[in-house]
Amino acid sequence: MSLVFRKVMRIGPLRLNFTRNGLSSWTFKIGRWSWNSKTRAHRVDLPGPLSWKQDKAPRD
Repeated sequence: MSLVFRKVMRIGPLRLNFTRNGLSSWTFKIGRWSWNSKTRAHRVDLPGPLSWKQDKAPRD
């Protein structure tokens, strides 16, 4: 098992996710809604341990 380097930098509603190789993705979060640049998915946090996620639409 190896160690994994992760760093998250928060600038207001913007979160920058870094790995050893540099910037890996960024997330924009307002309230309970968020969007991730890597997965291109919308997510809404629901009450309790639940959340709703909509993946990007598949390309034909």
